[in-house]
Amino acid sequence: MDIQRKKGILDVCVLSVLQKEPSYGYMIVREVSECIEISESTLYPILKRLENAGCLTNYKQEHNGRMRKYYEITDMGKEKVREFLSEWDEMKRIYAFVSDKSE
Repeated sequence: MDIQRKKGILDVCVLSVLQKEPSYGYMIVREVSECIEISESTLYPILKRLENAGCLTNYKQEHNGRMRKYYEITDMGKEKVREFLSEWDEMKRIYAFVSDKSE
């Protein structure tokens, strides 16, 4: 998959995980990995980029005597997911067009 396309898809996958509830790095990787390959070393720059863009915030909370960083989606992040879903309908039409012309 094209690296730029995958980058955008990973962003939306991370945000969609956070729509359910706030989460932390390891769990986000686990959930996103169900549909697309991602590692923790790939995730953290994505989280930082999304945070800088105003799509998520973070907070720390103690868990089993250790501090854990949780990420939470913002309204802007939810809007980014909605935009992706509306654009996806257009992408399906383009795919059908290209597929039809390629046969």
